[in-house]
Amino acid sequence: MSSVTSSTTDEERLAQLGYQQELHRRLSGFSNFAVSFSIISILAGAITSYGIAMTAGGPLAIVPGWLFVGIMVTFVALAMAEVCSAYPTAGALYWWTAALAKRNKAAWAWFIGWFNFLGEVAVTAAIDFGAAITTSAFLSLTFDMEVTKARTFLIFLVIIAVHGLLNTFGVNLVRLLSDISAWWHLVGVAVIVALLAIIPDQHKPVSEVFTEVHNETGFTFAGASVYAVLIGLLMAQYTYTGYDASAHVAEETHDASRAAPRGIVMSVVVSVIAGFVLLFAITWSIQDYEAERTTALGLPPAQIFIDALGHNTGTFLVFICMVAQWFCGMASVTANSRMSFAFARDGAIPGSRIWKKVNPRTGTPTNSIWLCVVLSTLLVLPSLWNTTAYLAATSVAVIGLYIAYVGPVLLRRLNKDFQPGPWNLGKWSPVVGWIAIVWVVIICVLFILPTASPITATTFNYTIVAVAIVLGAATIWWFASARKWFTGPRQNLIEKAAHGEQTMPTEK
Repeated sequence: MSSVTSSTTDEERLAQLGYQQELHRRLSGFSNFAVSFSIISILAGAITSYGIAMTAGGPLAIVPGWLFVGIMVTFVALAMAEVCSAYPTAGALYWWTAALAKRNKAAWAWFIGWFNFLGEVAVTAAIDFGAAITTSAFLSLTFDMEVTKARTFLIFLVIIAVHGLLNTFGVNLVRLLSDISAWWHLVGVAVIVALLAIIPDQHKPVSEVFTEVHNETGFTFAGASVYAVLIGLLMAQYTYTGYDASAHVAEETHDASRAAPRGIVMSVVVSVIAGFVLLFAITWSIQDYEAERTTALGLPPAQIFIDALGHNTGTFLVFICMVAQWFCGMASVTANSRMSFAFARDGAIPGSRIWKKVNPRTGTPTNSIWLCVVLSTLLVLPSLWNTTAYLAATSVAVIGLYIAYVGPVLLRRLNKDFQPGPWNLGKWSPVVGWIAIVWVVIICVLFILPTASPITATTFNYTIVAVAIVLGAATIWWFASARKWFTGPRQNLIEKAAHGEQTMPTEK
């Protein structure tokens, strides 16, 4: 494929990659960043999964753990961004894989695409279920509503349906809400940190914020505390997901070969810094660790806010988090639907003819939007009977997405013919890439391990089951049928020309 020059327009570059411009290109560089930053959403992931680290690891896993994981994730983001600059297309991860693989291109694209699809659905499910948990806590604080599994699930259904509708209305609305979301997160974090620093009568010793360990997992074997801290890193690793959204909306972004990779990296870097300040402030403000960990609200940070600031001010902070999580879920549905659209455009999803359609009025893949909504809902169904359903959904999201993230990074390292785009790492590319690969291997093993003892039907971590089902189904389908017809990304310029539609010139 031809290299990108400074004079190459977005539409010309997309044509070089084999695609007609179909989606409306209306996102600025800031809007591209805002989509990924909104999905990472430190006021969503870090808040709703805070209880995971309180149980497994404690403050050591929460504060220093956040920084450590953030540094490792930055390596992954940098390595991904370099590939994104060369191939700014909505197919993103699986498309990059097909472009970079020397052999078995179609197989590589098939399996990375399905891991990406699994991760996108899981992260959407986890984000909106987390938003439902926070919304339930807010309703409990304001209207004295009893928090139950059934009510939380019903709230989840309302939230994800609203997100489907907002995305259906068009990319202009998505752009506006994403921009608002970015500022809401930054200002919201500043407000929460300021109030938690000023108002409480007492704070935990700073040394405990950085070194205290708690192990409430039920495991008591030698080294169980270390194991708990490692499991607790899921809080941070889960929060640092979804920044591939900048790549998935590249076909809707101006100056995509530069803006999309910048969006990937900056969304992570800003989240590392802002998230560290936020988590330090929350952990520093803990008044009664055990009571807040096991709160009936189902959301430990909400109880921390109430205990440290009083009912009214604490409820106000929960409201800030709740709104941020609604924004986060909306952006996640956006990215999820674009990946699904691109995968369907290349014939890889059952019923692709339906899911690849673009609404001519709104310029959005409406059918793919609702496919993602339905699949995410099915993944959350076990929450009605499984107490670790949210933890499992976060683990599925992490493993599915990070395998998809690192696949093209590995192939880029093995492909000596790779032509970097205008945004690249230069001499640092090999070091950054291999660190990213090793880290993803570690977390893929870590987050399928048991998270609670004793292991029962209600505490079983079904992450391995969900991953195995998708991988097994994709493998069976590949060898039974798909390997005979799936050739990887399809260039739709030829299809357009066959129907008498205008196409853009391509360069070989």
